[in-house]
Amino acid sequence: MKILIVEDEPKVASFIKKGLEENGYEAETIHDGLSAEKLAKNNRYDLYILDILIPGINGLDLCKKLKKSHPDVPVLMLTALGTTDNKINGFDAGANDYLVKPFEFRELLARVKVLTRKPEKTPEKKNILVEGDVELDLEKKVVRRGKSYIDLTAKEFSLLEFFMRNKGKVLSRIDIAEKVWDVNFDFGTNVVDVYVNFLRKKIDKGYDKKMIHTRVGFGYVFGD
Repeated sequence: MKILIVEDEPKVASFIKKGLEENGYEAETIHDGLSAEKLAKNNRYDLYILDILIPGINGLDLCKKLKKSHPDVPVLMLTALGTTDNKINGFDAGANDYLVKPFEFRELLARVKVLTRKPEKTPEKKNILVEGDVELDLEKKVVRRGKSYIDLTAKEFSLLEFFMRNKGKVLSRIDIAEKVWDVNFDFGTNVVDVYVNFLRKKIDKGYDKKMIHTRVGFGYVFGD
């Protein structure tokens, strides 16, 4: 497994590189966004670890570029910016996971293992999911309710897909965080609730029949 670390603090970059190499990974460090983008064009990596506040191109813009050119390579944001809004911005940029500094290396290592784990073979997915009058097209990446098309971000689309594949089931915040964000749930953040509210406004607002239902103390249920 080859990992690119984009971090402008030399001591932090060296610490992460050494720790990953001691655990069997091949790691490379770079200190600015422009150089990182060039490296990614000429080399194949299995994971990108990005700080946000870096010279050249900031980590959010770099993440968007990397996800556009290498959509199958996961991105772990590793930054001191730890508010809910910061995390939402990171996920909207395409990040698969988000870890706030200061951090324990064993937690970083656990997240790296999850992100670089080879997926198990699963049955072929249906191209179109339908529940009630909501239709989600996996190939075209479009969502429609009735005759109206609904504009969703990539993370909102993933959340709706998870809901629709589990329609009628009570889904806890932990279930959603682990399946949609590929992260262990952080009880100190309300990112899941924020995104469910984003999606609810787009899917349910203006309709008599609501599709996203809250089960107080348990989580959420999707269904007509």
